[in-house]
Amino acid sequence: MYKRVRRRKVSEINVVPYIDVMLVLLIIFMVTAPLVTQGVKVDLPKADAEALDKDSKPPLVASVDADGNYYLAVGTSKNEPMSAEQVATLVAAHLKVEPNTPVVVNGDGAVSYDAVIQLMVLLQQKAGVPSVGLMTDPGDK
Repeated sequence: MYKRVRRRKVSEINVVPYIDVMLVLLIIFMVTAPLVTQGVKVDLPKADAEALDKDSKPPLVASVDADGNYYLAVGTSKNEPMSAEQVATLVAAHLKVEPNTPVVVNGDGAVSYDAVIQLMVLLQQKAGVPSVGLMTDPGDK
């Protein structure tokens, strides 16, 4: 007639609420982590960097000269000086058509470091370039 009821011991802990809290914290960290990172992601060339493959697509070359003028070249074609907004618009349009096109920055040796960084930020934030490379002069080997 009497049913035996199993009672929990005091030492047993229900961990389900802790798992729920952990999952909520994980989601919060996943959402806020991209917002916290500041800086420019750059694939810096190494000293023994090799040239792009001849079979690869011609890169978009965004240049800044010593006077702070912006230029955009696709392959071997050269363009006239343009504004930062024009560079961002043209690069974004080209990447919509050819999404795997490499994008590199060519900075004059006399240009300030800030001008090169501003061009890289422009390409990444306004044009949506996932990775920006830096052009180098191969020099003497």
